[in-house]
This record gives sequence, C-alpha cells and structure tokens, in this order.
Amino acid sequence: MQDILEKKNLDFAFFHNLDSTKINPNIMYFAGYNGLGALVIPKRKMPFLLAPKMEYEKAKKSMVKKAYAIDKKKFFDSVKIVLKRNGIKGKKIAIDNVNFNLNFYKNFKKELKGIKTKDISLDCLRLRQVKTGEELQTIKKGFDYADKILKNAINNFGDFKTESDVSGFLEYETKKLGFDVSFPPIVASGSNASMPHHEPENVKLKNGFCVIDFGIKYKGYCTDCTRTIYIGKPSNKEKDIYNFLLNIQKSIISNTNINDNCGKIYENCVKSLGEYSKYFIHGLGHGVGVEIHELPNLSLGSKDKIMENMVFTIEPGIYFPKKFGIRIEDTILMKDSPIVLTKATKDLLIVG
Repeated sequence: MQDILEKKNLDFAFFHNLDSTKINPNIMYFAGYNGLGALVIPKRKMPFLLAPKMEYEKAKKSMVKKAYAIDKKKFFDSVKIVLKRNGIKGKKIAIDNVNFNLNFYKNFKKELKGIKTKDISLDCLRLRQVKTGEELQTIKKGFDYADKILKNAINNFGDFKTESDVSGFLEYETKKLGFDVSFPPIVASGSNASMPHHEPENVKLKNGFCVIDFGIKYKGYCTDCTRTIYIGKPSNKEKDIYNFLLNIQKSIISNTNINDNCGKIYENCVKSLGEYSKYFIHGLGHGVGVEIHELPNLSLGSKDKIMENMVFTIEPGIYFPKKFGIRIEDTILMKDSPIVLTKATKDLLIVG
C-alpha cells in the first residue's frame, strides 16, 4: 500500500468501518482486523488502528502493531487527536469509495478541513488479486474445511426434506466449527435451479437437478464451490447435458494459463456451449479472497489477465427457464498450471 501512496503522492490511506453488521475488506486485508474502527496507513510511517474501547483488545491482536482506543461517539475528534499524536499532517488522503457512504464522506470532509481525497478502491482490488504465500496457506485450509462440510451434506442428503433443511445444515456445520459462511448458501431444486441466485425455501425438495452453492469464511478468507446433484432418476438426456457441461468446465480449467485474457476465456466457454450458450446467463468466474467476489473478472469484455497466485472460480452453467438448471463451480489456484482447490466430486451424484 505504501508504494501506491508514494506513486500517487498521497500522504496516508484511511479505511473505516462503523457498522457492526459488516466487515471492511481492506481493513481485514491490511490489518487482519474485522471489527469497528479505522485503519490509517501513512506513506512513510507504521500503520495504526483506531478501535472503540469495547474492541480495543481485539484490535491489539491484529497484524498492526499500534492500536488506539477511541470514543465512537466522538469518532472524528478521536481521529484528529491520533493523527496529530503520530505526526500525520498530510492533506492528500487515499480512501476506498466503495466503503465510503455519502453521509460519512461529507462529515469526513467537514471535520478534516482542507483535505483532498483520492479513490484507491481499484488499486486495493488489484493488490488483493495476487495472493501471498501466507494467504494461500489460509485459503487452502479453508477449502479443506468447506469440502468436508459439503461432502457431509451430500452424504446425508436423504435426511433432508426441504431446501431450507439443506442450507440450514450447511450453516450449522459451519458455525459448529467456529466459522461463518461466505454468503447465504444457495440450494435450488427442480425448477428453482433455473435461477442462479435462488434463495432456499421451506418447501419440499423437488425431483430433478439440485444446485448447491456454498462457501465458508476461514480466518477472513472466503471459499466458493457449487455442485449439482440429482434427486430421483435422471433421463439419459439429462445425464448427457450434465456431462456435456462438466467436460466443458474441465477443459476450461486445464487449458487456462498465466497471461490468458479473462474475456477470451469467457468467450471460449460460450463457443464451447454452442446451442446451449443462450442458456448461460452469468459470468464464467471471479476472484476469491477476503471478499467472495474479487478480481479477476472472467466475463464478457473483461481485460483482466490470469496471473500466478491468483485464486478464482470457473463456474459455467446452463439454465432452462422454469425447467431446470446446472452449475459446476471449482475454485482454482493459478501456478504454472491450474490447481483445483475444491475437492468434492463432480461426477453426477444421484440421491433419493
């Protein structure tokens, strides 16, 4: 981050989170802290955290060596005092517009008089897209846990009566291990599977394809995996469509190389789908890290390129409106060749 500040001639970066229901991904990334408060990264000095008194002990355990207890009700006064104490006098401040709402920004400009701000949200995303060795160790461990939970759910599928039963089991098993889910699990059975972001319902599981999209958050890092199983007895045509999509997905993964253009990877997938391409209604994949959707973006027109130590998904899908849907998603670590981090089987599993 300090290299970015130097290059853009900015005095310090300021990230904040005052909402207890959310996590600022950049504070998590730079400080390993998921609580309330703010993170200041000066251009040439050590970074520090400002945390409400109730979270001060938590802040002291972060990756940042200095932390200050502040009064949340006097947030801006506290910020000014700590900036002065650390000799931070600059007026050119880097902020992340994505996590700055308009009301906070107005107060920020009013309280810190004479400042100029520069949005570095894209710089942060680009910095986070290539993972360090330490990050990769954490990410791999997260996928080990997530795979076990997903496999457990599939192995016990006969115990579930509703889509909500399945999603509830996934969330419960995740919480039981002390983790959070990366996103609310998607469980879409029968005709519901034709909607990529279907929310599980407390209704009887429908026969046919059932899409299960699930991930956990382990030590601040997300996992993501989708498997499609079949409830009942599939026809030969349904098996053929599933295996057709599976072979495309496998081919895309095995043929992905460093420096490949992400937009081209998406276009190759569309070409491979042929007559089914009109039923492919979302992007091919996305980066995964402290947020569930990061760079690179594998979609139409994307100019992102695959780089070593990127972690991203490959998730082609086919969705027939009001009939059925299939999605197969793996998360990939890019080394000299792609490494699949999601280990749950992709063979069509038939249950019920």
